[in-house]
Amino acid sequence: MAPNILSLDAISKQYAEHPLLRDVSLGIGAGERVGVVGVNGSGKTTLLRIAAGVEQPDAGRVSRARDTRVAYLPQNPALAPDLSVLEQLFSDETPALKLVRDYAAAADAVAHTHDAAAQQRLAALTDAMDAQGAWDLERQARAILSRLGITDLGARVGDLSGGQRRRVAMAATLINPAELLILDEPTNHIDTDTIAWLEAFLARSTAALLLVTHDRYFLDRVCQRIVEVDTAALYSYPGAYSRFLELKAERQATLAADEGRRQTLLRKELAWLRRGAQARTTKQQARVDRAEALQADRPAEQQGTVEIGSLARRLGKKVIELQGVRKGFGERRLIDNLTLSVGAGERIAIIGPNGSGKTSLLNMIAGRTSPDAGSVVVGETVHLAYYDQEAAGLDEQQRAIDYVQEGAERIETGDGKSITAAQLLERFLFKSSAHYTPIGRLSGGERRRLYLLRKLMDAPNVLLLDEPTNDLDIQTLNVLEDYLDTFAGSVIIVSHDRYFIDRVAERTLAFEDGTIRAYPGGYSAYAEQAAQRPLPGPEKGKGSEVRQRPLSASERGKGGEVVPSTPTPRRLSGPEQRELRDLEGKLAKLETEQTRINSALVAGGDYQRIAGLSAELAASTAAIDVAFARWAALAEIAEATKR
Repeated sequence: MAPNILSLDAISKQYAEHPLLRDVSLGIGAGERVGVVGVNGSGKTTLLRIAAGVEQPDAGRVSRARDTRVAYLPQNPALAPDLSVLEQLFSDETPALKLVRDYAAAADAVAHTHDAAAQQRLAALTDAMDAQGAWDLERQARAILSRLGITDLGARVGDLSGGQRRRVAMAATLINPAELLILDEPTNHIDTDTIAWLEAFLARSTAALLLVTHDRYFLDRVCQRIVEVDTAALYSYPGAYSRFLELKAERQATLAADEGRRQTLLRKELAWLRRGAQARTTKQQARVDRAEALQADRPAEQQGTVEIGSLARRLGKKVIELQGVRKGFGERRLIDNLTLSVGAGERIAIIGPNGSGKTSLLNMIAGRTSPDAGSVVVGETVHLAYYDQEAAGLDEQQRAIDYVQEGAERIETGDGKSITAAQLLERFLFKSSAHYTPIGRLSGGERRRLYLLRKLMDAPNVLLLDEPTNDLDIQTLNVLEDYLDTFAGSVIIVSHDRYFIDRVAERTLAFEDGTIRAYPGGYSAYAEQAAQRPLPGPEKGKGSEVRQRPLSASERGKGGEVVPSTPTPRRLSGPEQRELRDLEGKLAKLETEQTRINSALVAGGDYQRIAGLSAELAASTAAIDVAFARWAALAEIAEATKR
């Protein structure tokens, strides 16, 4: 068995009176992929921070194998707002990234000055780039950013959205040469296609992986071992997530059986002690000791389960109707002439790239924004609850119990009884000691769980859920899914969680290149049908359906939205296969030419010659980027066809 590249030995960590980790140990071998699960607030992020070396344990030791490099992606990465995207990517101090950064600065200096010293420095750095094989890093960075939806490499980081900044941080983590990747919720704020790409990227990587995610498909497809954080302890299970569920059920059954035997023995010993021995005035000390040991040997406190009632108001036949809705920002049109009908009890999932208009659609349905054209009509019996991404209305200074009591002092349950706000908090796994904690001191997942509680306690009959799985733990997601099974109202979900969509949705609306298409079923059904659509060739969009053309009756669903035509196999065409072969040769020639230019730069010369070569190098790099991006797209489709 290979030695561990990371070892946590007897680690303990406590905040105030709340122990998160108590004398836990964990080892990770070279190339091993470990997923960490547990309820919000159980210590998952703390475990990752300690493993990454950004937080120190109260007790215990963290050790790494010699020369082990670690790349860490936190949930809320701190980036330099004044750097460009490309500068941020290469801002790390690892030798390879520092070399690329220094080379870029030297090349820029040579292009703008006659300084001989700058030319000599560029020549030395070129040799170093050759020696370390660092020429591919920038190209890899551009390709990764493109797949993560970041195309403007010169954009100022401070001007990006929160989701875009997180994707820049992810790209910086992924290009950082490391033996261990530590990722905290990497699937948050990226769309389903990007999550699938990230799965494939990590599957190809030789680095070891320690990650926290709520994405159950991701855990099942990427991880080889699952570690559960439960009541300050760690439980390790070999295999992927589906195997973890089986092994955890077996462990819980064993614990239940052991507890049953303990209770039986304890009853017998206590009965003997109450009776006393015949003709003796004192009990046998051994029997007393055994009874005390049985009493002390209680099982560890279990984490508990979230409980959600299913109370809802009556919902009439008319729920939500959209007619000819248009919405855009500036010159960008997000939604164009959308007609959609939501029936009573219907479950609809909405998917698509970030920024395509999914949240804008929910905001119009909720009445927070108005369409540029068309109408949104909500039925008179609709009592709508909107669980949004921003958790609007949460005051970080307010205590958790006060936030719940704002809604009601007592809450009616589905069985006709009522419970207090404190009891409701306990059902949602908030211990009494946390009831008076300011919301700002709760973990991100705990704040989301509290926000969900407040939305559901109003007994809505229509739920709008915008990325409900972000920051929620898997246990809470399971309970939310069970709740939606019994929920009598209608549900509209925007989500990138493929498992959640499969579990809940009856119909999926996909934002696709300016068109909204409807697919029956959840994500897997959508993916199967979408994969069979032909790949656009070099003339983007040629032969693909455009939104503005008239639609036939067979192409419209119940509410008039676009539905897919008869699927055709998604394979590379003959010209595309030839293009793929030609691109491989073209890339080889371009890279040979780039090597020639770099050698010429090393040889030096006058200012005009150096400036001309620098311009040639920039053009060569751009040509390689374009060719590589097209090759990667075609190669991915060809590979998917083989599977």
